[in-house]
Amino acid sequence: MKTQSPDRPARVNVAAAAGRLGVLTPGLGAVATTFMAGVESIRRGYSKPIGSLTQMATIRLGRRTEKRAPLIREFIPLAGLDDLVFGAWDPVADDALTAARKAGVLEAADLDRVADFLATIKPMPAVFDNHYVTRITGPNVKAGKTKRDLAEQLRQDIREFKVKHNLERVVIVWCASTEIFIAPGPSHETLDAFEKAMDANDETIAPSMLYAWAAIMEGAPFANGAPNLSVDIPALVQLAHDRGVPISGKDFKTGQTWMKTVIAPGLKARMLGLRGWYSTNILGNRDGEVLDDPASFKTKEASKLSVLQGILQPEIYPDLYKDFAHVVRINYYPPRGDNKEGWDNIDIVGWMNYPMQIKINFLCRDSILAAPIVLDLALFSDFAQRAGMKGLQEWLSFYYKSPMAAAGLQPEHDLFIQQTKLKNTLRHLMGEEQVTHLGLEYDP
Repeated sequence: MKTQSPDRPARVNVAAAAGRLGVLTPGLGAVATTFMAGVESIRRGYSKPIGSLTQMATIRLGRRTEKRAPLIREFIPLAGLDDLVFGAWDPVADDALTAARKAGVLEAADLDRVADFLATIKPMPAVFDNHYVTRITGPNVKAGKTKRDLAEQLRQDIREFKVKHNLERVVIVWCASTEIFIAPGPSHETLDAFEKAMDANDETIAPSMLYAWAAIMEGAPFANGAPNLSVDIPALVQLAHDRGVPISGKDFKTGQTWMKTVIAPGLKARMLGLRGWYSTNILGNRDGEVLDDPASFKTKEASKLSVLQGILQPEIYPDLYKDFAHVVRINYYPPRGDNKEGWDNIDIVGWMNYPMQIKINFLCRDSILAAPIVLDLALFSDFAQRAGMKGLQEWLSFYYKSPMAAAGLQPEHDLFIQQTKLKNTLRHLMGEEQVTHLGLEYDP
């Protein structure tokens, strides 16, 4: 007899994406301006949203025999691109057009098509401190007696931005630089401790944490695109849950780490061993300049190093993955600009312990890969809030190098498991069956 499928889950009541959605980015550099220019180019019909799951990916529904595979944007109620309004904070006062030209990501012909639009986006004064990002300076910064004063100014900016542009909702996606490494500590454990530390100008409260706190307090979902702690502390995770605000992070998964989350699952799937993985990068954009500072690089290194351990699970497969060497280097090389180049040398082990090698030379464009991630995180975060999802959004791990996970759980790094989790979350919310690929669609 034919196998019966289980009843479909109840569909979650997702509020309509009515009205305009503001997308605010701390940082108006290469990533943010490429994102904004790209969306406007798409809106004007000059380009397609290549790289964006929300715009170009389909999602299978039901059994293969049903042949239902709508676009994600047709399956769930996402905000439309025409309803997006952009704003930013940055310590450099350049408008988005000037910033984009300085970043050198997009060619002049592409910028000229949207120049009138980009010129209207001027950054608000940033909460910025050279103690946390040493290689950038700028006069467009806020002043306040305490860090809470600065955070309250950010809250006011969000409120005024909503009113000025007649917005229904706002999301915030961190596109600014990597801060110096900060270890979680007592000031991050509870909201009371965190707010007292803001009042005391505690050095363990970085600017990115102030943006995250302000966003949550204003009911704006917050997505962290850098490896900074930012929202990845117990105090703010709890605050986001209590206030019903979606949060996610951290560190956009764009180039070399994205390749690791593709290759490493393949090695593990075949039960091939790993002796070592050496990675080096050269890039010459503002991010590269910031990461040339050892304190900022330490934050990025921790994010990049965590991936292989999580995927390969040496504690479960010691014969294959115990004590493999993993080295990561990033070098600032100005002539390369935003066109990052990553080299990987992978020493693997096969049958009868014979060694083999894989070598990857990825000549990528950092901001071109990051821009569609910003779009997807903005749209999915807004969708999550309208679906009543609060606090940490682990289903968005697909987009991050060092994904946040619930207390006591290890984050999932395998790109393909992350993709399945993302799509199954959407199926669940919309009342569709989970896809398990069991292949039981037959009559014995």
